[in-house]
Amino acid sequence: MRTLLTRSLLAAFVATVALLVATASFASALPCLSPPVPAGISAPFQAPACTWCPGHRGLQYATAPGTAVRSAGPGTVTFAGSVAGTVWITVAHDDGVLTSYGPLRQVLVRRGAAVSAGVVLGTTVGPLHFGVRVGGEYVDPAPLLGQPVHLVPRLVPLVGRIPPPPALRCPAGGTRPAVR
Repeated sequence: MRTLLTRSLLAAFVATVALLVATASFASALPCLSPPVPAGISAPFQAPACTWCPGHRGLQYATAPGTAVRSAGPGTVTFAGSVAGTVWITVAHDDGVLTSYGPLRQVLVRRGAAVSAGVVLGTTVGPLHFGVRVGGEYVDPAPLLGQPVHLVPRLVPLVGRIPPPPALRCPAGGTRPAVR
């Protein structure tokens, strides 16, 4: 009985450590991005329950028509055009990160163009939707914009006060610090 309990605890410990290492590698690989517009967020990211379920797969900014939309980071424009009558731009960044911007009134870049962070991509029709995909999956853009990221799960002491989770912030113009 004692051997079975010891093996179960060891397996749980190994699984937890593996998950922490995988989470840390994922978090440290993502680039830091800049907000695409100087406006407040009117609708936050809301992950869908399934691939085809409803959700809000990005951040919606409260922008006025004609607001300049800037690239959130350096990359290459992979799409600049109309999707079902709505104009969008997609930029590919390092590590398989894609950012999308729309709906837009005007497009100022072409497919294949290399862009730096802050380059004006186009102008808005009204509120701007800003989406981020990593490996084909939509993720919450907020942590990549320097807002706190909490890694879960984490090891906590068995006794005493539990410390708050660590927060990662993107330094201005830098890359996400490595997780230790």
